[in-house]
Amino acid sequence: MPTDHTAQDEGPSAFAQAATLELLGVSKRYPGQREPAIADLSFSVAAGEVCVLVGPSGSGKTTAMRLINRMIALSGGEILLGGASVLEREPNELRREIGYVIQQIGLFPHQTVAENIATVPRLLGWERSRTAARVDELMALIGMEPDEIGPRYPAQLSGGQRQRVGVARALAADPPLMLMDEPFGAIDPINRARLQDEFLRLQERVRKTVVFVTHDIDEAIKVGDRIAILRQGGELAQYDSPAEILTNPADEFVAEFVGADRALKRLGLATLAEVALVAPNGHEPGTGRVAVSATVRDALSALLAGGGKPLTVVDESGRVAGTVTLELLGGLLGNGALARRQASR
Repeated sequence: MPTDHTAQDEGPSAFAQAATLELLGVSKRYPGQREPAIADLSFSVAAGEVCVLVGPSGSGKTTAMRLINRMIALSGGEILLGGASVLEREPNELRREIGYVIQQIGLFPHQTVAENIATVPRLLGWERSRTAARVDELMALIGMEPDEIGPRYPAQLSGGQRQRVGVARALAADPPLMLMDEPFGAIDPINRARLQDEFLRLQERVRKTVVFVTHDIDEAIKVGDRIAILRQGGELAQYDSPAEILTNPADEFVAEFVGADRALKRLGLATLAEVALVAPNGHEPGTGRVAVSATVRDALSALLAGGGKPLTVVDESGRVAGTVTLELLGGLLGNGALARRQASR
């Protein structure tokens, strides 16, 4: 998970550009509807943070997102991007400066991968050489070979590959804000988990301000720095870090929405690198191995699958970092140490 939310320039690339986002008393009422889609919504997102909007159907998640880039008109309130009102911007110009990724991906089927990624730079009038360099840079960033994948058409890619290209296209003009509406919702579970991991690695590099909509609380916990849980009518039930929401849900609605397995979900927030492992004693206590970067939840799953036998924890170089046991993880949960460590972040 991202830990440093300060947008910093780490080199010649302009990847670090990010902006604060503020929703102030935002409302949306559709003609003919008795109740507003959003009544009075306020929250702020720091530059470089991932804010996840989650809630039941009809809670206004996608409506709130579409208000930000003026795909639909505000009924009341104010939205500030980088301290400036979005209402002061011409809508099409504003949208070119906000990256947008949707579940259906929306790649142009008649254009190559490279042409799709270059869409917004072309609209902004970038020189061809600058656009080509940016396309190559982004394809490398998402793990695709420009010469091999760039000339292909979307139909020649897998669903996961198309989604990665959609993210690259959204990043092409280096926007200060990214909107992601159920971006991985149509992907199978295995590739969805991989895309989530790739997104987190990418966010470590680009440090964009991101508003991410999902219906999946597990996805929200995994990718979000902050989570906004919405009730019907766009009412904000709780806005906080994943650890705080899991440890201290604001009310019964939040507790029920997050689920009865909150303690187990908390295990997905910490990695074995944060755990005081049993010191290595020169030999492996069991046949299983687990990476130090694995979550505590994944380690617990592996322990149970292996019949409770201790696992050897190894670092990226394969060196033994220690041992993890069921007793060790049970102790962390029992004394609340893991929850306190997460809440203190």
